[in-house]
Amino acid sequence: MEILKRTKLLIGTEGIEKLKKNRVAIMGLGGVGTYATEALARSGIENFLLVDFDKVSKSNINRQLIALHSNINKLKTEAMKDRILDINPNAKVEIFNDFCAVESREFLLKDIDFIVDAIDSLNPKVGLLEDAYKKEIKIISVMGAGGKLDPSQIRLDDISKSNVCPLAKRVRKYLRRRGIESGIPVIYSLEKPIPQFAFEEGSEEELGSTRGRQRGTLSSISYLPAIMGMWAASYLIRNVALEYRIK
Repeated sequence: MEILKRTKLLIGTEGIEKLKKNRVAIMGLGGVGTYATEALARSGIENFLLVDFDKVSKSNINRQLIALHSNINKLKTEAMKDRILDINPNAKVEIFNDFCAVESREFLLKDIDFIVDAIDSLNPKVGLLEDAYKKEIKIISVMGAGGKLDPSQIRLDDISKSNVCPLAKRVRKYLRRRGIESGIPVIYSLEKPIPQFAFEEGSEEELGSTRGRQRGTLSSISYLPAIMGMWAASYLIRNVALEYRIK
């Protein structure tokens, strides 16, 4: 295929064929998920499941690839599907316009080879990670991208080695309650979120708790979620095509 000619020079014909055979689920189509999907579509992945409940809004324009004025009020899954097919008309793209909730995960994870976790809500994120871990489905999970500016502090590591990131801290805590200490690769930042509210990113208050506090709007910049999404795509591509593993 002409569009993959230069990629084939880098990872070889066998690598391209491995990517084509994998069915990838993108859980969450925000700033992280849309850029990860873009990179995967341009690198040879042809089978996608896109999961998101939301529609494109003007407030997404500062950081989400599909957020254009021409897409306002369009389902994010539909907008991303159209973009994938414009990149590769041969791609097979399924969509699910809802949360990745406990009731739907069994269905959603059927016949999935790899997951990109770009969910920013704590309980659905932890539930997905637990299910993927127990089902032995490959996954790359992205932690908090909001409230940060410095891309040089982004890291790839096992969840057990992540630190500083408030969301990663809470994810580790909830996974330990489920008997999971390690074995999940994550993208996270060592940068402490810029203070914005009386509570931190990733806390129960920020993620929506029952304590009566209103959830705030977390600050964000154009490039940080995009870079983290690209890192996630990089890990998936290297893992599948070149059998890369984090140390």
